[in-house]
Amino acid sequence: MKDKEVFYANLVEAYSGWLYRYAYWLCGEKATSEDLVQETYLRAWRFLGSLKDEKSAKSWLTTILRRENARRFERKQLEYSDVELDTLPSEREDFDTRPEILALRNALRLLPVKYREPLVLQVLEGFNLQEIAGIFDIPRNTVATRLHRARQKLRKQLEGEEELQSKK
Repeated sequence: MKDKEVFYANLVEAYSGWLYRYAYWLCGEKATSEDLVQETYLRAWRFLGSLKDEKSAKSWLTTILRRENARRFERKQLEYSDVELDTLPSEREDFDTRPEILALRNALRLLPVKYREPLVLQVLEGFNLQEIAGIFDIPRNTVATRLHRARQKLRKQLEGEEELQSKK
């Protein structure tokens, strides 16, 4: 029993920051994000035995969090608010405000969710195609296609931004 508690405590310590940021990115509200993370850890405790590979803990927890977020909408209809990526809480105090970084954040925010989510998971969090496929419960090739299209759309948006800046 102690091993399970230690393992669980290590999960909480290792992934709480990530889960909170991801929850905040999904819902845009501090209190709701905290609730989602708490519900995620409650469910993770109940089903800890189903985690077969410790290396997949992050994607397992991310999947639980996404499902908890979906359950939130099943219980009652809430108004969806598009989250400004610039408002996400960051552990870093030296938040990068260079114009090119702000343009990238804005372009990323404008991507459709089905392209933005896998791209954020891969680029910012280091998930591989198989892990992302497991999180979204879609085929690996679908993830690859969405990532490819996300990069194309992002490139187009950034090139358009560059043209606007050069005309000024």
